[in-house]
Amino acid sequence: MNDRSDTETLERLTRLWIEAEPAVRAFVFASISSFADAEDVSQKVALTVARRFHEYDENRSFQAWTLWLAKSRVIDHYRVKGREKLVFSEPLLDQLVDSLVSRQKVQSDRGAALEQCIEKLPDKSRRLLELRYEDGASAEEMASILESTAGSVRVLLHRVRNLLGDCIQKEMRKPC
Repeated sequence: MNDRSDTETLERLTRLWIEAEPAVRAFVFASISSFADAEDVSQKVALTVARRFHEYDENRSFQAWTLWLAKSRVIDHYRVKGREKLVFSEPLLDQLVDSLVSRQKVQSDRGAALEQCIEKLPDKSRRLLELRYEDGASAEEMASILESTAGSVRVLLHRVRNLLGDCIQKEMRKPC
């Protein structure tokens, strides 16, 4: 492999991992009661994903693949512990993985709907959202920037959130 190919592979792995990691961590932390052990297993999953990325079949869901690896690491964790019994049975771990994979689909659909709805907003409303959620500005800071009052900014932000919520629900009801 050349440097360009290695870099592209690493970038692809990174993008996919960033999307899958929250579900992997949720699965591991739901499966292991000790915070420190769950952290260790989560890190082992990340290492396993990186080491075995060349085995990943692009025709499968990356998240499903990483959750399968996570399930294996959770089982390994309890096997090594030996003195502790497995808190969940393997079929139950499979159900948890399936649930997380299906939830990811819904979250992805909601994220796409949110993006579409934000695009439909007037510039002023998009600017307000940008100030609040990207820049982390307070109502007072936004009011200063927008030459308004903090109270009116709060009301406008509330209205924009309601509009987005309604729009997302409508987008989610549309047939694919």
